[in-house]
Amino acid sequence: MELKTQRLILREWRANDLRPFQQMNADPRVMEFFPKLNSFAETEAIFKRIQKHFTDHGYGLWAVELSETQTFIGFVGLQQVPFQAHFTPATEVGWRLLYDFWGKGYATEAAEKALHDGFTRLKFDEIVAMTAHENERSYRVMERLNMKRTECDDFDHPLIPKGQRFFRHRLYRLTQSDFLT
Repeated sequence: MELKTQRLILREWRANDLRPFQQMNADPRVMEFFPKLNSFAETEAIFKRIQKHFTDHGYGLWAVELSETQTFIGFVGLQQVPFQAHFTPATEVGWRLLYDFWGKGYATEAAEKALHDGFTRLKFDEIVAMTAHENERSYRVMERLNMKRTECDDFDHPLIPKGQRFFRHRLYRLTQSDFLT
């Protein structure tokens, strides 16, 4: 299965996506708001978890490529939130793009398509998104997607050690009825 937008293809992952995925996860600009850069072995493990999520749930984080050139530019999609918090269980929309493809509207375009799939085919009632408080670029995408934030929903990320950078996260929500109207 693939999802297509005007400029992008959201598709299953291929073996040759692993190298640019690793480069993306080792780029300090891309990983600025994450606790650390990912090694090749860590990226390979993430790659396998993404594939397993698709197998187990029928949806996941899609590899994203440019329609015109078939160039891998990152990932966008849906996944189950992999930790417990006041808002879980929940489905999350997420994205990460190679730095050279920032600022072109690709994250928003692909995330809109992933949300549409989540609310129409998968019939989710609500989808969330989260980012570190400091990550303005990501929360601006969430706002362009019409996701709503309530400050009391912000949370301390349970997978980031307390006191570490980017421990505090913003939570955004979007309901099926808000998306489809």
